[in-house]
Amino acid sequence: MEGQRSRESTATNSAHAPPLLHTLTPSRRTVPNRVFAAVYICVITALFYRHVQTILHSTTLISFSLTLALFVSDLILAFLWVSAHSFRVRPVYRKEYPENIEKFLEPSDFPGLDIFIFTTDPYLEPPTRVVNTALSVMAYEYPTDKISIYVSDDGGSALSLFAFMEAAKFAAHWFCNTTISLVELFDDPDINRCMPIDITMLFVNDQVLLDKNRDRDITGHCLPNLVYVSRQKSPTSPHNFKAGALNVRVSAAMTNAPIILTLDCDMYSNDPRTPFRALCYVLDPAEIQNRLAFVQFPQQFHGLNESEIHGSEHRRLFKLNPFGLDGLSEPNYLGTGCFIHRRALLGDPSTLVPPVIKEISPAHIANNPITAPSVLEFAHRLAGCHYENQTEWGSKIGFRYGSLVEDFFTGFRLQCEEWRSIFCNPEKAAFLGNAPINFRDFLGQNKSYSFYAFFPIASISITTYSFLPQLALLNGLNIFPKVSEPWFLLYSLLFLGAYGQDFLEYTVAGGGTVQRLWSDQRIWMVKGLSCSLFGLIEFSLKSIGIQTQGFNVTSKVVDDEQRKGYKQGLFEFGVPSAMFVTLTMAAIINLYSFVYGLVHLVSGKEGGGVNAIGVISFDCDELPANL
Repeated sequence: MEGQRSRESTATNSAHAPPLLHTLTPSRRTVPNRVFAAVYICVITALFYRHVQTILHSTTLISFSLTLALFVSDLILAFLWVSAHSFRVRPVYRKEYPENIEKFLEPSDFPGLDIFIFTTDPYLEPPTRVVNTALSVMAYEYPTDKISIYVSDDGGSALSLFAFMEAAKFAAHWFCNTTISLVELFDDPDINRCMPIDITMLFVNDQVLLDKNRDRDITGHCLPNLVYVSRQKSPTSPHNFKAGALNVRVSAAMTNAPIILTLDCDMYSNDPRTPFRALCYVLDPAEIQNRLAFVQFPQQFHGLNESEIHGSEHRRLFKLNPFGLDGLSEPNYLGTGCFIHRRALLGDPSTLVPPVIKEISPAHIANNPITAPSVLEFAHRLAGCHYENQTEWGSKIGFRYGSLVEDFFTGFRLQCEEWRSIFCNPEKAAFLGNAPINFRDFLGQNKSYSFYAFFPIASISITTYSFLPQLALLNGLNIFPKVSEPWFLLYSLLFLGAYGQDFLEYTVAGGGTVQRLWSDQRIWMVKGLSCSLFGLIEFSLKSIGIQTQGFNVTSKVVDDEQRKGYKQGLFEFGVPSAMFVTLTMAAIINLYSFVYGLVHLVSGKEGGGVNAIGVISFDCDELPANL
């Protein structure tokens, strides 16, 4: 940081200094966060002291079991809280100066950029939406001869290919006339039913739709490369889901650009200057020496309703936590909106792990036209399902296999190999996507992401606190201190401290509203009783060799009725799901317990009173969704 300040001062005071590309500012919340952590850990320690004392003095099996269950639940939550506090140790904020890039480097010397866009099912991911994503990055204010877009279609859909053939024609007119809007290329929604889909994908299908050396818009300017790729997939060979698609080396055979941008099919570009922001770090010699692997932009969403009932913007995961990780040089790879050094995928910073074929090494310069027969034949061979046999792809090089969340796993492995990363969060969103508005799709998506580190074990604590205090209340058992007891102050400190910090983080630092904070807290409980719980169960079953359902692609298709209900703040549950069972049971028991405790409080009957209020107040535990 001192070196950064020194450089900024030099750039300001000397006309001969290199142009300033970026700055870094530590958050003013750093010291208060550390002081709060020290105090809060002392309070948590006191809670465990009370649990131990209660266990040692238990006189019945029921009392012992209840206290032990609460002890285990609080232990899990305390572990997660301490782990999550690493995000608050040193949060930092960055600012880029993309206007200085052309002072730093001539446009002809800009590094090439290979952009990967992924789709797999035209029924769940409408081709028009994928096309719009591709067109948005084709319109980058970046030298078009340096851009190549590779559309990876793991569904092998003839419809998707046809959509991009039409998009290639449309681009020639749209690029030179910005008054033309990004229209829907197909008016008939039933066109999906008219074209077959080859799910087995026994053959490779690589189509060069636009070639910068050949194709021009109607004013004569060259268009970026646009390549459609569907890799070979066979029932006898593992295809490794999205990580396998990321590792298809067609781009290395055709252009082999040193910088890669990965995008989900529904995450379109919102700022044509985004590549220049990434270059502010990629071209900085100081950052290169610091072994920079990737620059991650946050996932942000449009079309959210005012209260954001599903909490699907994931403000902590995509914005608040990365600020803290950035201060530790460890923002994680989020799977989309990420500019990656191709070299970082081939060994640690000091040791290159060369691929089997030297022509796809990061040092290789691809000079041949991408439509040359030799290049196309080479690309077809690299996209075959047998190329990776007896190689280190997916284990030591490339995007890593072994997890459905290849983004989290790959980022983690790169950091273990001493690569570092940067979080770039400009005022204008670099990319915008569509959040699921169907409740079942939202929970299904989060169930897959429940493999993130240890977070799914929070479902154990949430489930315990969703049922155990309520059942204890109905049976007249006291498991929380009364308001008149000194220990009540401990629970008050735990509750107010955690929720107070969460409120300040979410609203002040994160820019969220109180209404959305309420939705976020509610969804945290919902996920703990549904997708996180089921994800933990599936992971446990898979670990012992029992087959599970696996990953489901989230539908990107939204009808007008669903959209209208979402805008009104109504939950659209969609089709029935087993994930709703535990959620419904908890809701019924909590409602009944609340009414039961309230009646006893008003009537003053035995078993009610102030202790019932204590149970009702703390039945969701002391630690909120900021884990």
